[in-house]
Amino acid sequence: MPTYSYRCTECDNAFDIQQAFTDDTLSECPVCGGRLRKIFSPVGVTFNGSGFYRTDSRAKTSSGSSGSSGSSGDGSGSSSSTPPASAPAAPAAAPSKSAS
Repeated sequence: MPTYSYRCTECDNAFDIQQAFTDDTLSECPVCGGRLRKIFSPVGVTFNGSGFYRTDSRAKTSSGSSGSSGSSGDGSGSSSSTPPASAPAAPAAAPSKSAS
């Protein structure tokens, strides 16, 4: 359950209380019966990783190895398949010249 901070507008009594999302907001100070105000403060959140993306929440071993292997494999696979296609074309051209 989330913790909410309240402060009384009359006696400056401040306190924290755990409430469910479905609970009503407190409006009366338990000390003097005055009006309560909810205090909003910044949330301490730390984002780790290179950025906020869908792969940042996954395990580093599975996404890191598959992501880098897939990218590197696809890049080298394209480069590797291009030179072998050029190499067989040259020997095929040489026999046709000899036959002519």
